Amino acid sequence: MTEPKTEQLRTIVHVLRHGEVHNPRGILYGRLPGFHLSVTGQTQAAAVAKALAGHDITNVIASPLQRAQETAVPIAAAHGLQVETDENLIEAGNAFEGLKVAVGDGALGKPRHWWKLRDPFTPSWGEPYLQIAHRMLAAVNKARAEAAGHEAVVVSHQLPVWTLRRFLQGQRLWHDPRQRQCSLASLTSLVYVGDTLVDIVYSEPAGASDPKVTGA
Repeated sequence: MTEPKTEQLRTIVHVLRHGEVHNPRGILYGRLPGFHLSVTGQTQAAAVAKALAGHDITNVIASPLQRAQETAVPIAAAHGLQVETDENLIEAGNAFEGLKVAVGDGALGKPRHWWKLRDPFTPSWGEPYLQIAHRMLAAVNKARAEAAGHEAVVVSHQLPVWTLRRFLQGQRLWHDPRQRQCSLASLTSLVYVGDTLVDIVYSEPAGASDPKVTGA
């Protein structure tokens, strides 16, 4: 029996958002260290691992941040794999990191922070959307090459996942964060035939969550 030609291989890269984080102070933690999954987040990660148990997963790759690594562990374990790390999957940089940003009691209500909001299109308060999209695409392409003909899971964060999806769908990258379709522990599965993206499938194996909840 002959092997299928490389250009005909069907490969799926499941882009997974991490589970719920233990964040009792309700801050925007961004890239700060020490933020781990809550008990609910651990349950969500287990639910994803169960949903993917019958899949042909050959690579599990995560952002270096603790919450993403912890989300990846049960998936990797279910397939006898080690979690790999890719810096390109990290959370977006944000000038409000470490602060509360909730309406009413957060940094957004303080005039000294308003200058950071001068440009919502780049955006001025953090890592440029286009830069996020490009590094996320690099991570996905690397995972796709390593898992050619099989499936890979890459674990990242809400804004990077959503920015990547909008980029792949040819949509403008600036957006209303309240409208993101990227629940906690959700999967944005990218289906490729050879090098061609043929489908994007969104699913919520751990259930839906509110994109407006700070620190989710």
